[in-house]
Amino acid sequence: MFISRREKAFEVVIIIILALLSFIALIPLLSVISVSFSSSRAVDLNLVSIWPREFTLDSWSYLIGRPDLWRSFFLTLSTTLIGTVTALLVTALLAYPLSKREFLPAGILMIAVVITMVFKAPIVPYFLTVRSIGLYNNPLVLIVPHVLSPFNLIIMRTFFKQFPKELEEAAHMEGCGHFRLLFQFVLPLSKAVLATLALFYGVLIWNQFQHPLFFIQNPEWFPLQLKIRQFITDPNEMPFIESIMDINYNERTLKSATVVFAIVPIILVYPFLQKYFVKGAMIGSVKG
Repeated sequence: MFISRREKAFEVVIIIILALLSFIALIPLLSVISVSFSSSRAVDLNLVSIWPREFTLDSWSYLIGRPDLWRSFFLTLSTTLIGTVTALLVTALLAYPLSKREFLPAGILMIAVVITMVFKAPIVPYFLTVRSIGLYNNPLVLIVPHVLSPFNLIIMRTFFKQFPKELEEAAHMEGCGHFRLLFQFVLPLSKAVLATLALFYGVLIWNQFQHPLFFIQNPEWFPLQLKIRQFITDPNEMPFIESIMDINYNERTLKSATVVFAIVPIILVYPFLQKYFVKGAMIGSVKG
């Protein structure tokens, strides 16, 4: 296909603009990473920009040596994995029948789903309801409220509506039931939308802050984000470093290392799901 010089020039300009915008968006993250790997003297003198100065791992050595932070990390990791798998299962079990015209209550149920997107539950009744079912100071509160998202349900339902009916009819003729059809045929062919929603649910559960802030008071059950908030805002969480002369970190470097510690897992997971992400999001939003 022939591409004119004007079109080539337009593509080059777009690439340059996008590259600049991407770099600008990365500057805050690069700055935080640089501070976490810089010495306390360089940070105190404001010598650090987007590249570490007087490189050191002292902040990370102190951070990695804290068992309470690792406990929060593994709690968040386990709740994210369990919650994401559970959420995908619940979403698929609800989205599949809602995508079928022969399922008569589908229209009424979809109206109910849309209503939950428009009208959010008031905070006080929501808090009292969650507490009344035994989720107060319970790690399950990090999973249960997130097992179904109306937005993700609509994406998966739209994807299932575009699934070839001929394949389903052939499976039914072979004696395949609805559950077997869903788990052995539909879901294995739905990797794009599953990966997309897994990323949505995973990021939501990993980064949740409001729910644990409301419902978790026991420090033993603090997830990572709440632990980071405690680490950054509570002065008692910081080591008394003024009187120690042989260390090379300070409060700013420790806080920066803590922030990076929390976001690295999501950054590492995203490249493995990227090839499915755009395809799944587009496929799940083309038709209603």
